[in-house]
Amino acid sequence: MDKICSICGGEEFVQHEVLWSELCKAWELSEYEIAYVNKQQGHCCIKCGSNMRSRVLASAIILAYSESGLFKDIISDSVFRNKRILEINKAGNLHQYLAKHPNHQLIEYPQFDMMQLDLLSEEFDLIIHSDTLEHIPDPLRAMRECHRILRKGGRCIYTIPVIVDRSTRSRTGLPDSYHGNPLEKAEDYLVHTEFGSDAWKMPLIAGFKKVAIHALDYPSALAFELIK
Repeated sequence: MDKICSICGGEEFVQHEVLWSELCKAWELSEYEIAYVNKQQGHCCIKCGSNMRSRVLASAIILAYSESGLFKDIISDSVFRNKRILEINKAGNLHQYLAKHPNHQLIEYPQFDMMQLDLLSEEFDLIIHSDTLEHIPDPLRAMRECHRILRKGGRCIYTIPVIVDRSTRSRTGLPDSYHGNPLEKAEDYLVHTEFGSDAWKMPLIAGFKKVAIHALDYPSALAFELIK
């Protein structure tokens, strides 16, 4: 596990329990799985509030560009200054730093459909999204759209909740399951896909040439890096 927060440099953390029984039952999670998903979503830096999901995403971006230091600092340095960055839905606490980048663009559901992005091909150097693909009806189509709008050599770096000891499954035909607030069953919180140990296959099918998995704390904190 990280000793300091990769986003702000904080050295103290707190654990919050975020899962609820209805969700655990719908996903058929074991006690072991509940523990590491709770850690992913609820282990937070006291200084900036970033959970482990945001911190592994920041770490993956830093490592992808062979950088060192904190995300809050490197996002504005010479390596990133001229890159076109697309953020699809706000990526947790990373958004406040990404928003300061001169070539950053944020798009959000429902104004933008990730399966049919109203964006030019080969427009971006870096695409970032966090725990978004599981809410897309056709995640493969969404990945193909990310591939289309990336420049050659561009990267798509993202997180998804992964249940590591089983295969990916569609929730088609299963009772509706929602993330977020258990009392708020908004359409964009509906889960369409439960990703598993084979989550690396879909990006390759979508046309990406390389898939890397960054682990900050296995199996709680995993981030995927795709290269076009």
